[in-house]
Amino acid sequence: MSVGYSLRLVNLNKAAGDSLGVRLGRTCIENNVPVAAVAEHLGVSRQTVYSWFIGAARPRRGTEESIKALIASLQR
Repeated sequence: MSVGYSLRLVNLNKAAGDSLGVRLGRTCIENNVPVAAVAEHLGVSRQTVYSWFIGAARPRRGTEESIKALIASLQR
C-alpha cells in the first residue's frame, strides 16, 4: 500500500474503471503524491480529487488537459 493513502481508497481505485480521474489516482498512488497537492495544483477541492480517484465523478473538460499534463509529468 502507498504511504498516505488508505487501503480502502487504493482498493476503490483499483476497482474503478479507466477514466482520466481514475488514471490520475493510480499515478498519484504509485508516486505517493498527496491529494492536497493535486487539488491545489488543479484548483479544485480534495473531495473532488477523491471522487475522481474512485470513479465517482469525472473531471470537467477545462481541467482535462491539466490532468493529462500532471499524469505525464509524474510518469517520467
